[in-house]
Amino acid sequence: MASMSLRKANTRLPPEVNRVLYVRNLPFNISSEEMYDIFGKYGAIRQIRIGTSKETRGTAFVVYEDIYDAKTAVDHLSGFNVANRYLIVLYYQAAKMGKKTDTKKKEEELQRLQEKYGVGSAAPSADK
Repeated sequence: MASMSLRKANTRLPPEVNRVLYVRNLPFNISSEEMYDIFGKYGAIRQIRIGTSKETRGTAFVVYEDIYDAKTAVDHLSGFNVANRYLIVLYYQAAKMGKKTDTKKKEEELQRLQEKYGVGSAAPSADK
């Protein structure tokens, strides 16, 4: 056990590593107990959230108490076969999750506003 704590003290983790995991490609009928059985082998779990709506089915968030347990789970469970489905286990990154908006719609809205207010796409001048 002393060697494990020493390893943790000397290991520098990449910046994307955190305690929250985003899991995709789950079977739609997986239970919370099954999730705890699968992910609990790698450390203490604070919370598991399984997607239930039409858009979030087959996904879950798993929050570990310790960042090193989360890293171990990602290392061991990425590609793990559950009910003939291979899990995709990623570190949760809020910035990437928020970019799911449709950029084409935003560009069309910008174009519409530019035309409405007579503003061109050229950068504003620095006159003062």
